[in-house]
Amino acid sequence: MSTPPARSLRLAAFFDILPLSIAVIPWGILCGSLAIQVGLSPLQSQLMSLLVFAGAAQLSSLTIVGASGGIATILGSTAVISSRHLLYSATFRNSAIALPLHHKMLMAFLLTDEMFAVTENKRKELGRFPLDYALISGATFYVIWNLSTLAGIVAGTSIPNLESLGLEFAIAATFIAMVVPNIKSSPVLVAVLVSAFCAVLFHKLDVPNDLLLSALIGMVVGYSLDKEAL
Repeated sequence: MSTPPARSLRLAAFFDILPLSIAVIPWGILCGSLAIQVGLSPLQSQLMSLLVFAGAAQLSSLTIVGASGGIATILGSTAVISSRHLLYSATFRNSAIALPLHHKMLMAFLLTDEMFAVTENKRKELGRFPLDYALISGATFYVIWNLSTLAGIVAGTSIPNLESLGLEFAIAATFIAMVVPNIKSSPVLVAVLVSAFCAVLFHKLDVPNDLLLSALIGMVVGYSLDKEAL
């Protein structure tokens, strides 16, 4: 398998992550405006995206802040929502273990669902872990996320009830765009369908940690089917 030039790989990192980055702009706008509405200052709102950089965790935390929840609730919610990153980091572990500490720390900070999706696809394509690709795709997403948060902060100070526009649909749209291209076998398809069914069912039944449980059930079913097919 031929190795693409470094410049070509870096450009690919930018353009591969760009559609997913654009898709989350409404999500970032919602996050910025919601931060203003729950009482954060514009500086605090922007620092949240600059330092936390975790869309779902940010929205969850802001919702809890708006409901006068405590720090323990925020930390617990963040831990549950971000637990999927353990799977992402485990996937990259063997490739990243020999990297210098500063590269490991940068990768850990930039690791998102979107960065993982495009980098894992590129790793499979190349047969090796593309560090530059991972960092550039992650940094591109980081910049666009923060710019969209800034837009939300500006809008939140001038446009009332911005959340009524339904911008949160960007969350679902982004994950659909990441999942569908990776459905390349029957076990994966069944895992996705089972997870989706369980997510809807558990949500209707008000089951705690419904998304996490749904994902785990889907993974177990998909893994079992994949083992039977071997």
